[in-house]
Amino acid sequence: MRTLALALIATFVATSHSSAQLPLLDDNDLVYAHHHLNVPDIGEARKFWVDTLGGTPAAAGPLQMVKFPNVIIVFTERAPTGGSKGTTVNHVGFYVPSVRKMIDRVKAAGYPIVTREEVPPSQTVKDGIAYIESTKTNIAYTMLPEGTKVEFVENPSVKVPVSNHHVHFATDKIDEMQAWYVKTFGARAGMRGTFKAADLPGVNLTFGGTAEPVVGTRGRAIDHIGFEVKNLEAFCKQLEAQGITFDRPYTFIPQ
Repeated sequence: MRTLALALIATFVATSHSSAQLPLLDDNDLVYAHHHLNVPDIGEARKFWVDTLGGTPAAAGPLQMVKFPNVIIVFTERAPTGGSKGTTVNHVGFYVPSVRKMIDRVKAAGYPIVTREEVPPSQTVKDGIAYIESTKTNIAYTMLPEGTKVEFVENPSVKVPVSNHHVHFATDKIDEMQAWYVKTFGARAGMRGTFKAADLPGVNLTFGGTAEPVVGTRGRAIDHIGFEVKNLEAFCKQLEAQGITFDRPYTFIPQ
């Protein structure tokens, strides 16, 4: 369990009556909340998340953010020690109504499409789009300047241009990670295509195997992932009773 605890950093944020609160929290005690990124320049980062993807700039106290309907992108302005590849959080994925329209927009904004580099040679890639037989869908990848890897997953039924879909973990402990999220967060175990997965309100957690060693996320482009929790203090006490330790204990932040 120590290996898993060091491999993934999770921040729990209580944000009732805050501009950072997500609507899903109204009906759930715990929801997926944010991807926290290290970026050299927040203004440059907003060119992707706001100008290209259409997110809404926001702030909570000193935190600078971009909001989408079911996820928040939070920034710390500092150069990351490396990209998301090679860490336990390989990439984050978003639903879009049309992958073709999205990658055309991303390319026009000057960001590279790296799908060919990110899928097995057995997958067919045409004009930057891969068709995944196991899920019967189109996907594509882009890589941001600081090294954040982002996947787009086509879902014509979604009613918004961009919505959070999944966090893709790279691990040699697939079963252990899946079981940890089921036990600790009450996630629902399942499959996403050929990958073992676990579902929580607002996100699919996908566990992919890796033959290469991976490191923890702290300091990298995707620094950590975050959850919003009702009655956070009680939840932290519950986790401590299970033997889980925190880098930072439960703390009230006035702003």
